[in-house]
Amino acid sequence: MSTDQAPRTSALTVETTGIEVIAEAERKGTPRQLFWPWFGANVSVLGISWGAFALGIGVSFWQATIVGILGIAISFLLCGYIAVAGKRGSAPTMVLSRAAFGVEGNRAPALLSWILTVGWETALCILATLATSTVLDQLGWSSGDATKLLALVVVAALTIAGGFMGFDLIMRMQSLITVVTAVLTVVYVALVWDKIDFGAVIAVPGGSATKVLGCFVLLLTAFGLGWVTMAADYSRYLPRTASTGGIVFWTTFGGALAPAILLIVGLLLAGSSKTLADGIGADPIGALAKELPTWALVPFLVVVVLGLVAGAVLDIYSSGLALLTAGVRIPRPVAALVDGAVMVVGSVYVVFFAGNFLFQFEGFLITLGVAVAAWCGVMLADIATRRGPYDDAALFDPRGRYGSVNVGALVVVGVGTVVGWGLVTNTYAAWLNWQGYLLGPLGLGGKTGTWAGSGIGVVVALVIGFAGGLAVVRRQGSLDRA
Repeated sequence: MSTDQAPRTSALTVETTGIEVIAEAERKGTPRQLFWPWFGANVSVLGISWGAFALGIGVSFWQATIVGILGIAISFLLCGYIAVAGKRGSAPTMVLSRAAFGVEGNRAPALLSWILTVGWETALCILATLATSTVLDQLGWSSGDATKLLALVVVAALTIAGGFMGFDLIMRMQSLITVVTAVLTVVYVALVWDKIDFGAVIAVPGGSATKVLGCFVLLLTAFGLGWVTMAADYSRYLPRTASTGGIVFWTTFGGALAPAILLIVGLLLAGSSKTLADGIGADPIGALAKELPTWALVPFLVVVVLGLVAGAVLDIYSSGLALLTAGVRIPRPVAALVDGAVMVVGSVYVVFFAGNFLFQFEGFLITLGVAVAAWCGVMLADIATRRGPYDDAALFDPRGRYGSVNVGALVVVGVGTVVGWGLVTNTYAAWLNWQGYLLGPLGLGGKTGTWAGSGIGVVVALVIGFAGGLAVVRRQGSLDRA
């Protein structure tokens, strides 16, 4: 496909560039600019709630801190390495994935990415809506379902507008959101700091090695692993001369910095109060609001909505690109509207009809996390063995050097997924109780044994994907690897 058709855009014009390769004249910026979208999308106070979820596994403060920071850092490091493909190929992540899976064979991973990103944007929209309703109720301004509906309209409108307008507006939005949310999050931490009981935190008992592993996997899937299928979408506009090391560093640093800090704050708060920890399990954002004085609730609401919208905007932009890569032939802005409609329908169902969705969402994350980990392993193997740029035309031609379907790569992902699902369990989502079928035959204690909650299947799927991917790409010979 030609690289000279991408139109110039500004923050106030709609980006019409879809999944095509970015034209040379349109490549701009430096790796340092990647800090803003990645930090802005992950500075949400939801990171504090993940501290309570981590302690809920049954580990100590120090165990959760060490493996939590490690899991967060590694998960965003995966994003950093995949982001390198963006500057080499100047195309969206799931288009570059065609080099490993074939132009037509890549439809399956693209569909997987679409489901994951739409799921995330819907979850963030739901959380922002429920948080707004909770805070306004504490202020005495709530009118029940009418308030929820208004909150949903505002959150959805901001999210869809960002996705519809495209890259330049998103980068501007993320820069602004980063500054505002970072400042207000610091204010929140300062206001709740006196509620921390360090003695109680240190007294939280430690957990077994398998529980520690479960904590690691939970945070690995909750943060960076959920972003890997879109990691190159924001580096694709960089010049191909941009520093590879800079791309890896600024993506990893920008993504991991806020979650690591917020996780520690969440661990301290949850470890200090079992009531708060239990409350977060039922209402991840609203429970945090109850710790604040009344005058601070409006600033808290601002930081909550902006933080969650920042993540949802990146999701809806990339979900639209994934939908196009999967084969749906509509303009990129229309794809964002389609995904926005799905997000709104899902949010309305959960907010007004379905009730508690958190445990179901955790099950969704682990289940898709296994398949995404397997895909990620193959993608990393392809990037690791690639030294030259991608063949732009071949990314869109089933008869080109990448072929139509790379059966080997798809088999590797399939094997990694099947084995991974056999090694994870989802006790809170009854519709997923079929998982964990290998824990018994492999002598790991079955679905109720010590390994049942370890999430080891995610790690195994990643390893299978990478090892199998190396074998597959080596068979492809020297294509693009000089």
